[in-house]
Amino acid sequence: MQNTRTICDPFKAICSMGLLIFSIVLIMGIIATEETELSHGASPLLAFIAIWGAILCLSIIEGSLASLVGLASVDRELYKETHPVAFKITSIAYEDDNLQRYIVGRQFMVVLVVFIVNMSGAPLEEADLWGFPQIIIDTFLASGLAMILFTCIVGQLTAQVNASHHMLDFINNYVSLTLFLVAMLIEFSGLLHVSYLVQMVVFWASGKPVESSNEKPRNRMQNAFFWARCVMSFAILICCFVVTFKALFQDQTTLWSCIPTSFAVTIFFLLMPIIGMLEASHVVFFAAAKLQPSECG
Repeated sequence: MQNTRTICDPFKAICSMGLLIFSIVLIMGIIATEETELSHGASPLLAFIAIWGAILCLSIIEGSLASLVGLASVDRELYKETHPVAFKITSIAYEDDNLQRYIVGRQFMVVLVVFIVNMSGAPLEEADLWGFPQIIIDTFLASGLAMILFTCIVGQLTAQVNASHHMLDFINNYVSLTLFLVAMLIEFSGLLHVSYLVQMVVFWASGKPVESSNEKPRNRMQNAFFWARCVMSFAILICCFVVTFKALFQDQTTLWSCIPTSFAVTIFFLLMPIIGMLEASHVVFFAAAKLQPSECG
Protein backbone atom coordinates (compact mmCIF):
# COMPACT_ATOMS: atom_id res chain seq x y z
CA MET A 1 0.00 0.00 0.00
CA GLN A 2 1.37 3.38 -0.94
CA ASN A 3 2.35 5.61 1.99
CA THR A 4 0.27 8.79 1.79
CA ARG A 5 1.51 10.39 5.02
CA THR A 6 3.00 13.87 4.86
CA ILE A 7 5.44 15.71 7.06
CA CYS A 8 2.53 17.68 8.54
CA ASP A 9 0.67 14.61 9.86
CA PRO A 10 2.60 14.29 13.18
CA PHE A 11 2.09 18.01 13.82
CA LYS A 12 -1.64 17.76 13.13
CA ALA A 13 -1.94 14.70 15.37
CA ILE A 14 -0.14 16.45 18.24
CA CYS A 15 -2.30 19.58 17.86
CA SER A 16 -5.48 17.52 17.75
CA MET A 17 -4.48 15.50 20.81
CA GLY A 18 -3.54 18.65 22.69
CA LEU A 19 -6.85 20.33 21.91
CA LEU A 20 -8.76 17.19 22.91
CA ILE A 21 -6.94 16.81 26.25
CA PHE A 22 -7.38 20.52 27.01
CA SER A 23 -11.09 20.30 26.14
CA ILE A 24 -11.59 17.27 28.39
CA VAL A 25 -9.80 19.03 31.25
CA LEU A 26 -12.06 22.08 30.83
CA ILE A 27 -15.24 19.99 30.71
CA MET A 28 -14.30 17.87 33.71
CA GLY A 29 -13.31 21.07 35.52
CA ILE A 30 -16.68 22.80 35.08
CA ILE A 31 -18.43 19.59 36.12
CA ALA A 32 -16.32 19.41 39.30
CA THR A 33 -17.06 23.07 40.09
CA GLU A 34 -20.81 22.47 39.54
CA GLU A 35 -21.09 24.81 36.56
CA THR A 36 -23.09 22.52 34.29
CA GLU A 37 -26.83 21.90 34.41
CA LEU A 38 -26.62 18.36 35.78
CA SER A 39 -23.72 18.88 38.21
CA HIS A 40 -25.35 22.04 39.58
CA GLY A 41 -28.86 20.59 39.82
CA ALA A 42 -27.88 17.13 41.06
CA SER A 43 -24.23 16.34 41.81
CA PRO A 44 -20.84 16.39 40.06
CA LEU A 45 -20.48 12.61 40.56
CA LEU A 46 -23.74 11.96 38.71
CA ALA A 47 -22.64 14.30 35.93
CA PHE A 48 -19.29 12.49 35.61
CA ILE A 49 -21.01 9.11 35.39
CA ALA A 50 -23.63 10.40 32.96
CA ILE A 51 -21.23 12.08 30.54
CA TRP A 52 -18.75 9.18 30.34
CA GLY A 53 -21.53 6.60 30.19
CA ALA A 54 -23.23 8.54 27.42
CA ILE A 55 -19.98 8.96 25.48
CA LEU A 56 -19.32 5.21 25.75
CA CYS A 57 -22.83 4.44 24.48
CA LEU A 58 -22.41 6.95 21.66
CA SER A 59 -19.13 5.38 20.56
CA ILE A 60 -20.68 1.90 20.49
CA ILE A 61 -23.75 3.15 18.59
CA GLU A 62 -21.62 4.91 15.99
CA GLY A 63 -19.19 2.03 15.60
CA SER A 64 -21.98 -0.54 15.38
CA LEU A 65 -23.48 1.28 12.41
CA ALA A 66 -20.18 1.11 10.55
CA SER A 67 -19.87 -2.58 11.38
CA LEU A 68 -23.39 -3.57 10.38
CA VAL A 69 -23.33 -1.65 7.11
CA GLY A 70 -19.92 -3.05 6.23
CA LEU A 71 -20.71 -6.67 7.12
CA ALA A 72 -23.87 -6.83 5.01
CA SER A 73 -22.10 -8.54 2.12
CA VAL A 74 -20.12 -11.01 4.28
CA ASP A 75 -21.29 -14.62 4.68
CA ARG A 76 -22.41 -14.94 8.31
CA GLU A 77 -21.41 -18.61 8.50
CA LEU A 78 -17.76 -17.52 8.31
CA TYR A 79 -17.88 -15.99 11.80
CA LYS A 80 -20.69 -17.96 13.43
CA GLU A 81 -18.30 -19.82 15.76
CA THR A 82 -15.57 -17.22 16.21
CA HIS A 83 -17.83 -14.20 16.91
CA PRO A 84 -21.10 -15.56 18.36
CA VAL A 85 -22.50 -12.25 19.66
CA ALA A 86 -21.76 -10.51 16.37
CA PHE A 87 -23.52 -13.40 14.64
CA LYS A 88 -26.61 -12.88 16.82
CA ILE A 89 -26.71 -9.19 15.97
CA THR A 90 -26.26 -9.64 12.22
CA SER A 91 -28.77 -12.52 12.13
CA ILE A 92 -31.42 -10.07 13.33
CA ALA A 93 -30.13 -7.05 11.42
CA TYR A 94 -30.10 -8.71 7.99
CA GLU A 95 -33.53 -10.31 8.31
CA ASP A 96 -36.20 -8.51 6.27
CA ASP A 97 -35.68 -4.72 6.49
CA ASN A 98 -34.31 -4.77 10.03
CA LEU A 99 -31.12 -2.93 9.10
CA GLN A 100 -33.22 0.02 7.95
CA ARG A 101 -35.26 -0.22 11.15
CA TYR A 102 -32.08 -0.23 13.21
CA ILE A 103 -30.79 2.88 11.45
CA VAL A 104 -34.07 4.68 12.22
CA GLY A 105 -34.07 3.72 15.91
CA ARG A 106 -30.36 4.33 16.25
CA GLN A 107 -30.71 7.93 15.12
CA PHE A 108 -33.07 8.69 18.00
CA MET A 109 -30.56 7.11 20.39
CA VAL A 110 -27.75 9.29 19.03
CA VAL A 111 -29.74 12.49 19.59
CA LEU A 112 -30.81 11.34 23.06
CA VAL A 113 -27.24 10.46 24.08
CA VAL A 114 -25.86 13.77 22.75
CA PHE A 115 -28.57 15.56 24.76
CA ILE A 116 -27.37 13.77 27.92
CA VAL A 117 -23.75 14.66 27.11
CA ASN A 118 -24.72 18.30 26.62
CA MET A 119 -26.76 18.42 29.83
CA SER A 120 -23.86 16.88 31.77
CA GLY A 121 -20.96 18.85 30.33
CA ALA A 122 -22.17 22.08 28.71
CA PRO A 123 -21.35 25.16 30.87
CA LEU A 124 -23.96 27.33 32.50
CA GLU A 125 -24.22 30.96 31.45
CA GLU A 126 -21.43 33.12 32.91
CA ALA A 127 -19.42 30.02 33.86
CA ASP A 128 -15.87 30.59 35.08
CA LEU A 129 -13.06 28.10 35.68
CA TRP A 130 -9.82 28.34 37.67
CA GLY A 131 -9.20 31.96 36.72
CA PHE A 132 -8.68 31.22 33.02
CA PRO A 133 -8.69 34.32 30.79
CA GLN A 134 -12.13 35.19 29.43
CA ILE A 135 -10.94 34.59 25.87
CA ILE A 136 -10.23 30.93 26.74
CA ILE A 137 -13.63 30.54 28.40
CA ASP A 138 -15.40 32.15 25.42
CA THR A 139 -13.42 30.21 22.80
CA PHE A 140 -13.70 26.73 24.28
CA LEU A 141 -16.66 26.73 26.67
CA ALA A 142 -19.12 29.48 25.73
CA SER A 143 -18.85 28.68 22.01
CA GLY A 144 -19.22 24.94 22.61
CA LEU A 145 -15.90 24.10 20.90
CA ALA A 146 -14.69 21.93 23.79
CA MET A 147 -17.92 19.91 23.81
CA ILE A 148 -17.80 19.51 20.02
CA LEU A 149 -14.23 18.20 20.07
CA PHE A 150 -14.92 15.88 23.01
CA THR A 151 -18.13 14.45 21.54
CA CYS A 152 -16.91 14.09 17.96
CA ILE A 153 -13.46 12.65 18.64
CA VAL A 154 -14.12 10.44 21.67
CA GLY A 155 -17.74 9.54 21.01
CA GLN A 156 -17.90 9.26 17.24
CA LEU A 157 -14.82 9.44 15.03
CA THR A 158 -12.53 7.10 16.96
CA ALA A 159 -15.21 4.41 17.15
CA GLN A 160 -16.13 4.75 13.48
CA VAL A 161 -12.52 4.47 12.33
CA ASN A 162 -11.81 1.44 14.53
CA ALA A 163 -15.08 -0.28 13.62
CA SER A 164 -14.52 0.20 9.90
CA HIS A 165 -11.31 -1.88 10.19
CA HIS A 166 -12.43 -4.36 12.88
CA MET A 167 -16.15 -4.76 12.20
CA LEU A 168 -16.68 -8.16 13.80
CA ASP A 169 -14.60 -7.52 16.91
CA PHE A 170 -16.33 -4.20 17.53
CA ILE A 171 -19.86 -5.63 17.81
CA ASN A 172 -18.92 -8.97 19.36
CA ASN A 173 -20.06 -7.94 22.85
CA TYR A 174 -23.31 -7.80 24.81
CA VAL A 175 -23.27 -4.01 25.16
CA SER A 176 -23.53 -3.71 21.38
CA LEU A 177 -26.28 -6.34 21.36
CA THR A 178 -28.22 -4.50 24.07
CA LEU A 179 -27.98 -1.13 22.31
CA PHE A 180 -28.97 -2.77 19.03
CA LEU A 181 -32.12 -4.22 20.62
CA VAL A 182 -32.94 -0.86 22.24
CA ALA A 183 -32.70 0.81 18.81
CA MET A 184 -35.01 -1.82 17.34
CA LEU A 185 -37.47 -1.27 20.21
CA ILE A 186 -37.45 2.50 19.62
CA GLU A 187 -38.23 1.96 15.95
CA PHE A 188 -41.01 -0.51 16.82
CA SER A 189 -42.61 2.08 19.12
CA GLY A 190 -43.51 4.17 16.07
CA LEU A 191 -42.08 7.45 17.37
CA LEU A 192 -40.09 7.89 14.16
CA HIS A 193 -42.43 6.34 11.60
CA VAL A 194 -42.98 9.70 9.95
CA SER A 195 -39.56 9.11 8.36
CA TYR A 196 -41.17 6.35 6.27
CA LEU A 197 -43.77 8.86 5.06
CA VAL A 198 -40.95 11.16 3.97
CA GLN A 199 -39.32 8.19 2.22
CA MET A 200 -42.55 7.51 0.32
CA VAL A 201 -42.84 11.16 -0.74
CA VAL A 202 -39.23 11.19 -1.99
CA PHE A 203 -39.73 7.97 -3.95
CA TRP A 204 -43.03 9.27 -5.36
CA ALA A 205 -41.34 12.52 -6.45
CA SER A 206 -38.60 10.52 -8.18
CA GLY A 207 -41.17 8.34 -9.95
CA LYS A 208 -40.02 5.12 -8.27
CA PRO A 209 -42.08 2.79 -6.07
CA VAL A 210 -40.98 1.97 -2.53
CA GLU A 211 -40.00 -1.67 -2.79
CA SER A 212 -38.30 -4.05 -0.41
CA SER A 213 -36.24 -6.92 -1.74
CA ASN A 214 -36.04 -8.51 1.71
CA GLU A 215 -39.50 -8.28 3.24
CA LYS A 216 -42.83 -9.84 2.39
CA PRO A 217 -45.84 -7.54 1.75
CA ARG A 218 -47.73 -6.54 4.91
CA ASN A 219 -51.12 -8.09 5.63
CA ARG A 220 -54.15 -6.03 6.71
CA MET A 221 -53.34 -6.09 10.41
CA GLN A 222 -49.71 -5.19 9.79
CA ASN A 223 -50.79 -2.39 7.45
CA ALA A 224 -53.20 -0.98 10.04
CA PHE A 225 -50.52 -1.10 12.74
CA PHE A 226 -47.97 0.54 10.43
CA TRP A 227 -50.25 3.41 9.40
CA ALA A 228 -51.45 3.96 12.97
CA ARG A 229 -47.83 4.47 14.03
CA CYS A 230 -47.24 6.78 11.06
CA VAL A 231 -50.19 8.96 12.10
CA MET A 232 -49.00 9.00 15.72
CA SER A 233 -45.46 9.90 14.65
CA PHE A 234 -46.73 12.68 12.37
CA ALA A 235 -48.82 14.15 15.21
CA ILE A 236 -45.81 14.07 17.55
CA LEU A 237 -43.66 15.76 14.90
CA ILE A 238 -46.23 18.56 14.46
CA CYS A 239 -46.30 19.13 18.22
CA CYS A 240 -42.49 19.26 18.27
CA PHE A 241 -42.48 21.83 15.46
CA VAL A 242 -45.01 23.98 17.33
CA VAL A 243 -43.00 23.88 20.56
CA THR A 244 -39.71 24.57 18.73
CA PHE A 245 -41.04 27.55 16.78
CA LYS A 246 -42.73 28.97 19.85
CA ALA A 247 -39.39 28.79 21.67
CA LEU A 248 -37.60 30.40 18.70
CA PHE A 249 -40.02 33.31 18.45
CA GLN A 250 -40.04 33.85 22.22
CA ASP A 251 -36.22 33.80 22.47
CA GLN A 252 -36.29 30.73 24.70
CA THR A 253 -33.53 28.77 22.99
CA THR A 254 -29.80 28.59 23.69
CA LEU A 255 -29.01 30.58 20.54
CA TRP A 256 -27.07 33.80 21.12
CA SER A 257 -29.39 36.67 22.00
CA CYS A 258 -27.80 38.94 19.37
CA ILE A 259 -29.18 36.78 16.54
CA PRO A 260 -32.67 37.86 15.35
CA THR A 261 -35.53 35.38 15.34
CA SER A 262 -35.95 35.41 11.56
CA PHE A 263 -32.30 34.49 11.12
CA ALA A 264 -32.61 31.74 13.75
CA VAL A 265 -35.54 30.19 11.84
CA THR A 266 -33.55 30.38 8.61
CA ILE A 267 -30.59 28.65 10.24
CA PHE A 268 -32.94 25.96 11.57
CA PHE A 269 -34.33 25.15 8.13
CA LEU A 270 -30.88 25.28 6.50
CA LEU A 271 -29.25 22.95 9.02
CA MET A 272 -32.01 20.31 9.05
CA PRO A 273 -31.45 19.07 5.45
CA ILE A 274 -27.68 19.41 5.82
CA ILE A 275 -27.70 17.15 8.89
CA GLY A 276 -29.91 14.67 7.05
CA MET A 277 -27.59 14.55 4.04
CA LEU A 278 -24.51 14.13 6.22
CA GLU A 279 -26.09 11.28 8.19
CA ALA A 280 -27.20 9.53 5.01
CA SER A 281 -23.86 10.09 3.30
CA HIS A 282 -21.75 8.34 5.90
CA VAL A 283 -24.02 5.27 5.73
CA VAL A 284 -23.57 5.24 1.94
CA PHE A 285 -19.80 5.67 2.22
CA PHE A 286 -19.46 2.78 4.68
CA ALA A 287 -21.55 0.53 2.44
CA ALA A 288 -19.73 1.50 -0.75
CA ALA A 289 -16.29 1.06 0.84
CA LYS A 290 -17.07 -2.56 1.74
CA LEU A 291 -18.50 -3.63 -1.63
CA GLN A 292 -16.90 -6.71 -3.13
CA PRO A 293 -15.33 -6.36 -6.60
CA SER A 294 -18.04 -8.65 -8.02
CA GLU A 295 -20.72 -6.24 -6.74
CA CYS A 296 -19.27 -3.19 -8.48
CA GLY A 297 -20.63 -2.29 -11.88
